[in-house]
Amino acid sequence: MRVFADYHTHTRFSHGKGTVMDNVRAAARKGLEAVAITDHGPANLFGVGVESLATFGEIAEEIERSREAFPGVRVLMGVEANIVDTDGGLDVPAEVQKRLDIVLAGHHLIVRGRTLADWWKLSGRNFAARWSRHLAERARVDNTKSLVEAIRRNRVDVVTHPGLHVSIDTAELARECARVGTALEINAKHAHLDVAFLKVAARQGVSFCINSDAHGPDEVGEFGRALEVAMRAGIEPERIINVRA
Repeated sequence: MRVFADYHTHTRFSHGKGTVMDNVRAAARKGLEAVAITDHGPANLFGVGVESLATFGEIAEEIERSREAFPGVRVLMGVEANIVDTDGGLDVPAEVQKRLDIVLAGHHLIVRGRTLADWWKLSGRNFAARWSRHLAERARVDNTKSLVEAIRRNRVDVVTHPGLHVSIDTAELARECARVGTALEINAKHAHLDVAFLKVAARQGVSFCINSDAHGPDEVGEFGRALEVAMRAGIEPERIINVRA
């Protein structure tokens, strides 16, 4: 398999180390046809996300400059949005989503929920679930519901690192992704996905996307483990949106 695009990279605008230009330069050096700049939405705590929605204007300016500098690489303006309530609401509203080339969304634990109750369901209960089977079962239901509702209610192209730090119903999420045309990410940075997960998801007819989740320019286009797991699971190249055989 050959991955021709990296649709999940971060810059200094969230908690990455490099600039937009640095990531695009790295993509060009790796021979990628496309790279997406997908910094975290503003609901992330402790400086992980963008400062505010207005930051996307600054990112757009840097993207324009990088497009001029590297015309051989298609540079996409994107986001890794956060789920902020169990009804699937995101911290990037629809009017901003419409201005983006690609929208990624994921369930992150260190985020501000829309309400205190949302924070408990999305974050607090997942931490407490380590010590309570009942809470773990309840968390799994709400984790899955929040992801399913997010792709139903929003324009989400890719669900990032599904199941990272949270328990989900893989089959249910994959079925809904297949229905609405959203891809599940095979993340090269995090080692939580295994062959069994991918086989369960693949049986639902879902598409996949292999991404680096780069937090520094040197990580852009590094897909090693994700490619290995995809091949071991028998995922056909035509099922992966950024891969050619």
